[in-house]
Amino acid sequence: MGVRYIGSKARVADAILDLAGSPRGGRFVDAFCGTGSVAAVAASRGWAVTLNDALPSAVAMSIGASVGRGNVPFAAFGGYVSAVEVLNAVRGRPGFLHAEYSPASGLTGDVERRYFTEHNAARLDAMRRQIKAWSDEGSLTRLEHELLLADLLQAANSVANISGTYGCFLKNWSSTALRPVTIQPRELPDRTTDLTSLVGDVTRVPTTRADTVYFDPPYTKRQYSAYYHVLETIHAGDSPKVGGVTGLRPWRDKASDYCYKTRALAALKRLILGTSARQILLSYSNEGHVPREQLINGLSEAGTVSLHEIKTIGRYRPNAQASANADTVDEFVIEVLPIQSARPSVASHRAVVHS
Repeated sequence: MGVRYIGSKARVADAILDLAGSPRGGRFVDAFCGTGSVAAVAASRGWAVTLNDALPSAVAMSIGASVGRGNVPFAAFGGYVSAVEVLNAVRGRPGFLHAEYSPASGLTGDVERRYFTEHNAARLDAMRRQIKAWSDEGSLTRLEHELLLADLLQAANSVANISGTYGCFLKNWSSTALRPVTIQPRELPDRTTDLTSLVGDVTRVPTTRADTVYFDPPYTKRQYSAYYHVLETIHAGDSPKVGGVTGLRPWRDKASDYCYKTRALAALKRLILGTSARQILLSYSNEGHVPREQLINGLSEAGTVSLHEIKTIGRYRPNAQASANADTVDEFVIEVLPIQSARPSVASHRAVVHS
């Protein structure tokens, strides 16, 4: 079971890569990679892939979606499946997740949080601790470490007592939340992906004039760092100060300009104009802050702009209010072929790099 992600492009990823065409020497840069559904298709079509997101948990999930067997030999364990088997055999040991995101939270605070059962939270704590121990002792490569964290995030999500995001938990236990948590090894393709991953500001992602750059920015008011805060905590393996009913970790340092109606268009123009690339693909939908015509007009100074209507898909429904709104979303991609002579180079500074 994958992570249900707001704005997921899993159902339109092939259409997006059709627009990108075949690899021609550059990289496919997925600069808001999310869970990696588009990057995974790019990797399967032979592209060298660069991943970036502001959320480390998202980059880990994208790495998990994009790597091939050759990237993650797990030499210290005799293979990937063996490493997962060892993780699944780890006995539960309560830690931060147990203390803050299971009913045990009611023993030390004012809120009994029901994201996970106590049993599953303790197991998740123990498995996260084991991955850290392996990494600290040098038994895992960077990509192996991120793949196991991606698997752990999927396992946690499969037993999370939520309706879709971590913006709230359910009052009563769902049937899936009562199942014991288990990591399921994924089927890795028989390839070695040319993969680079970054965590940080999208405007600082290095690009070249040979690349195809794909942007899938947030385009509603929902801040991903708040809606997926539990996944961020599992990935970090830390013990942040949390509060409120949902146990929200500090997140405002990752608030995105693209989520604010008054800032979104200016932010998108700066992003596109500051990108060196052969081709820029920008995903958007009719739910976005910026009307389609206004967005096309705003980007026209960057180069030749084309609109591609991709698909009408069922609306994501993370809660009852969302279900009561429109049933469908019109997905489209704006293609920009930049005026190369006017394109400045982008700085190569970044916050974190995984290669």
